[in-house]
Amino acid sequence: MKTKVLKLVLDGNGSYLGMEKGCFVVRDRKDNIQRFPFFENEIGEVVLKSGNLVSTGALASLGFWDIDVLILTQKGQPVAMLKGLDDDSHVKTRISQYEASKNDKGISIAKKIVASRIESQNLILRKYGLRQHYLVRIKKAVEEVNSGSVKTKLMAIEGHCSRQYFKQIFQLFPSFMRVENRKTFKAYDGLNNLFNLVYSVLKWKVYRAIVRAKLEPYLGFLHSEQWGKPSLVCDFMELYRYFVEDFLIHNSSNLKRKDFIMKSEDYSKNKIGQREYLNNPKTNDLTNRLYSYFETIVETPRMKYGKRQTIETLINEEAFLFAQYLRNEIPTWIPRISEV
Repeated sequence: MKTKVLKLVLDGNGSYLGMEKGCFVVRDRKDNIQRFPFFENEIGEVVLKSGNLVSTGALASLGFWDIDVLILTQKGQPVAMLKGLDDDSHVKTRISQYEASKNDKGISIAKKIVASRIESQNLILRKYGLRQHYLVRIKKAVEEVNSGSVKTKLMAIEGHCSRQYFKQIFQLFPSFMRVENRKTFKAYDGLNNLFNLVYSVLKWKVYRAIVRAKLEPYLGFLHSEQWGKPSLVCDFMELYRYFVEDFLIHNSSNLKRKDFIMKSEDYSKNKIGQREYLNNPKTNDLTNRLYSYFETIVETPRMKYGKRQTIETLINEEAFLFAQYLRNEIPTWIPRISEV
C-alpha cells in the first residue's frame, strides 16, 4: 500500500471537491479539474476553506478512507475537523490516560513537558546568539516539585522562563512590530496575533495526532482541565512551539507596517477594542508557507526505521509513543527535541 503523501488544499472561493467514477475530483473557478483515484491511497489530508464547495458523497468517502479533513476560516484559522466514528474506539488507552493523571506517572509526565519546553527554547536562543536559560538549575527546580499544587508550581517555572524567552526573541522582529510581553487571548498588537495565528495551526496538527493515537484531547497532565480547553493538546503543543516560533522569526523579516490592518472587535459586553492583524493576502501566504513548513525534514530517528522525518511525522509519532507509554508497552517516554 502506498504512503499517503498528497495534501489537497482548496483555496479560492468557488473551488469544488466532489466524486466521479472512483475518483476525488477537484475543480477550481476556471474549471481546471484534477482527479485522484481512491484506490491509489495517496491523499493524506484535505484542507477546506470558507467559500469552498464540497459534496456530501466526497465527505463520506473521506471519512471512509480515513483521510484527515481540516476546515479553515477565510483567514486560514482552523475551526473544525472531520472525525471518524472509530476514533474513540480504543478505550484501554483512555483508561490508562485517566489513571496516569491521578498518580505519580502524571506528575512525571508534566515535569518532562516543562523541561522539554524550556530545553527547546534554548535551541532557539542559541541559534540566534541570545542568552540561554540555565538549564541544569531549572531542571533541578522542576524535579524538586513534588508537593502542593504541582501543576501550578510547574506552570510558574515555565511561565518565568517563557517571559524571559519572549523578551529576547521579540527583538528579532522588525522594530515597528516589537512589544514587551507575550499576550495570548484577545491580543491587541500585530506581533502577538501573529504568534496566535501560527499556534492555531500547530494546535490542529497536534490535535489530529492526539486523536489518531486514540488519546483523550481534553485530559492533560500539565494544563488544567476546563470546559472547552483541550488540555492534552495544550500539553503537547509545548513540545513543538519552538518550531513555529522559529518559522515566524524567519518569515517576518520582510513585513512592513502597511501589511497590518486594524479591526474593531468586541472586547467585553460593553466595550469595543481595536486589534491589529496581518492583512488577508499576507495571512493566506503565511499560513500556506506554514503548512509546507511542517513537511521540513528534521534529523530525528523514526520509531521503526529511518534517521530522518518531517516535523509533522515527528508530532504524530510522539503521540503514538506517548500512548504506548501510558499503556505500559514501553518503559519510559522522553520527548524528542530536534535541532532547528
